[in-house]
Formats: sequence, structure tokens, C-alpha cells
Amino acid sequence: MEMKITGIGEDQQKGRLSSVSMAIRILKAFSGDEAEIGISELAKRLGIAKSTVHRLVVTLMAEGFLDKNQETGRYRLGLGLFGLGSLVRHRMDLSTEARTVLIDLRQETEETVLLAVPAGSEVMYIRTQTSRQAVRINAEIGMRAPGYCTAAGRAILAFQPEGRIAAAIAAPMVPRTPKTVTDPDKLLKLLANVRRLGYAIEDEESELGMRAIAAPVYDAQSEVVGSVAIAGPVQRLSLKNLNGLVEPLLAAARAISVRLGHRGSMGSDEF
Repeated sequence: MEMKITGIGEDQQKGRLSSVSMAIRILKAFSGDEAEIGISELAKRLGIAKSTVHRLVVTLMAEGFLDKNQETGRYRLGLGLFGLGSLVRHRMDLSTEARTVLIDLRQETEETVLLAVPAGSEVMYIRTQTSRQAVRINAEIGMRAPGYCTAAGRAILAFQPEGRIAAAIAAPMVPRTPKTVTDPDKLLKLLANVRRLGYAIEDEESELGMRAIAAPVYDAQSEVVGSVAIAGPVQRLSLKNLNGLVEPLLAAARAISVRLGHRGSMGSDEF
């Protein structure tokens, strides 16, 4: 027999969703022409009670999404939103600056080229250039992949702060293929090797029949903000052929990093 929980729990969930929707409407009420708005005006404009607006505004202030002008008593968008917007803009900048470099790299290697960014314990592909060959690797923009067993993920993870690496190593690592490395000590050694070489290699660890190689991308603050990967079928990408892709891969990662304002070293390589 199937059981479904209804009643109070369901009502509470609907209430939370409604509150989220109203909070978003409050944030969207602000504009360049109207940077500050009072509680009464927000309530009138949105058609909701002042007490509800006040409660939501207090919550948004606690998260840094709204700020109160003590002189006028009116509210304005907070620096918390600026921080989130900067993250989005940063990803957009990375994708934009990488576009022509990725096209050239795909043309040179004739394999699928991927641009990845960290997404929690995973990586997310934000730009792809698919190989034109009949047998090829396909990846869609927005697709996520594990950080611990992909070249794109390791190229990012290897250069993160020690605490972040420790947290990633401590998390469950599910074997995706018989070749997936799930032993924490072995993975730490692999990451150390990535730092030494400046690139990561994936040998059928995420998906059988696929190999990949990836290098980190740095921003103006010398932080690794993403990675460039070349992926293809094992029939074409032998380990020897992967080594032949190191030079164009590092050149592409270096070119994107320079476009983002990076002027320092990249792993073991110097500009």
C-alpha cells in the first residue's frame, strides 16, 4: 500500500514556496531609477500586507540581500547580491573570454573541448566545442560531472585550498567504472601529480571508452576558477596521443588565463 503524507507538512511547504516567491518579487521591485523603497510602498506595489513585507525584508537583510538606509528609513539592495552577481559575471566573463580559444583548440586537436567550473563537489560545463568526427564525446552546457574522477574536476581540485581538498577526499566517492580511483590516499597522490605536471589525465575513470586531459584556468587573483579539457574515445586517444595534446592544452589554458588578467605561474609552468 502506498502512503502519502498530506496536511500540515504540505501546507508548510506551500507556505515556504510562497514566501520565496514574494521575497524574489521584493528584490525585483528595485531598479536603477528607484534604488530605495520603503515598506509601505513595497506592500502597496506588491499587493501584500505590510507585516508580511517587513518579515521578508528582515530575513533578506539578515542574508545581506537588502540594506537599510538609516537616514531615510528606506531599503536598498545589499552587498550580498553584489557578491552573487559577481560570481555570475565571473562565469560569464570566463565563458566569453574562452570562446575563440576553445574553437581554435577543437580545430587543432579535432576532439571535443570542454570548459568547466567548480560546482560544489562537482564540475559544470559552461562551454563546449564538440568534435566533428563521427565517433566523438558529447557534453551539453550545464551538464555536471564528479570532481574526483574527471580530468576537468581534478585540474580544479588539485589547486584548491587544503581544507577544500580534504573535504572532497572525505566525501563518498562512488566507483563509476572499474578504473575509478576511490582510495583517498591514491587520489591525493594523483592530485599532487596534477600540481607537479600542471595538467590532469582521466583514463576511463568516469566513463568506459573515454579518455580526457585537462588543465586549470587562473583569474587575475591567481585563483583556479575553471579548467579546459580535451576528451575523446580511447580508439583515438591512446595514452601516447594524450601526451601529444599537453602542449596545445596548456597553451589554451594559458591564453584564457591571460585574458582573465592572470600574470603569474600556472602549476609548474611559468609565463
